This record gives sequence, structure tokens and C-alpha cells, in this order.
Amino acid sequence: MSLGERIERLEDRERRLLVILALVGFAIIVLLVPVGVTALLHGSRSENDALRDAIAQITTSRAEVEKSRAVRQVIEGRYASPAPPLASLLAGVGAEVGVAIPETQDRQPVPHGKRYEEKATKISLRKVGMLKLARFMERIEQAGFPISISLLTIRKRGTEPDSYDVEMVVSAFERKPDKPAAGDDAKAGATEEQP
Repeated sequence: MSLGERIERLEDRERRLLVILALVGFAIIVLLVPVGVTALLHGSRSENDALRDAIAQITTSRAEVEKSRAVRQVIEGRYASPAPPLASLLAGVGAEVGVAIPETQDRQPVPHGKRYEEKATKISLRKVGMLKLARFMERIEQAGFPISISLLTIRKRGTEPDSYDVEMVVSAFERKPDKPAAGDDAKAGATEEQP
């Protein structure tokens, strides 16, 4: 018995129910397929939008990363050459501006993290004028090394006009050289041994 013969044997009520079932199934297929495809496309679009946003953020942050690298290179360039001994540097600067440095006292180096070290020198100036002191401090700042005045004490000398006693601590910061990795030492030794 074929499908057509079976449908003809059904009663009118059963045929109507079968037609209604077929229409409902057809409607479900006609409606669900577009809804499913739309949902799938919406999911793909949202993933694409998320990827576009991520790419845009990477593109915009690239400039920030380059700026950060440039700042880092400037800082590393500042520490590339170590500062000369502070006592001699300060004596030279003092001679340029006409300030005599009667007392200097070097302090112990202080580590700052693993890579940096602060070397400080305490100096005393007697009977110095404010203009000469300002020029002296300006020349220290313009020395081209990572140097700072970490402590400054100025005392007026009695009744003498424009005469001050000054004590200051001048600090120079140095970057310790990078230690080569263990693998780099082995490679260097291997290349030296080969004829």
C-alpha cells in the first residue's frame, strides 16, 4: 500500500488534521529556518563586532605603546653613561659659577630596586650669594646626568646682606649593567672555544 492510498483511506476529519499538521510543520520550517539563520548571523556579527573593537583598541593603543617605548628609551639613554664622581663634578660646576666648596662628604651607595643605585655626596657652602647659589643649582641640573638635589638647607648669615650658609645633598643615580643570562654565557663560551 502506497502513501497516496493510505491518505485516501483516511476520513475527512483525519485528512483535515493531516493537512493542518502539514501546514503547521511547513510553517515551523518556514519560520524556524529564517529565525535560526538570523540568530546564527547575529552571533557571527556580534563576534565580528567584538573582533573589530579589539583591533581598533590595539590600533589606538599602538601609539601609546610607541610613546611608552620612546619614554623608556629616553630614560635608559639618560642612564647609559654613569655620572662622574660627584665631588669632582660639583667642584667643576662650583668653579664655573664662582662658588667654593670647602666640605664634601661622600655617602654610602643606596640600592633602589635591582637595577638602580643612588650615590650621594653632602656638600657645605659658606658665605654664598643667592644668585651664585641659583646658578650653581641650575648648572647641576644641566649637567646631563641623572642628578638631583635631595636635601637643601639654607641659613642666612647674621647681618651680612646676600650671604648664606648652605648644606645640600646631591644624589646621582646609576643603572647597574644587565647581567647576561646563563644561556648567553654558555653560548659565548662555546663560540670562543671554536677555532
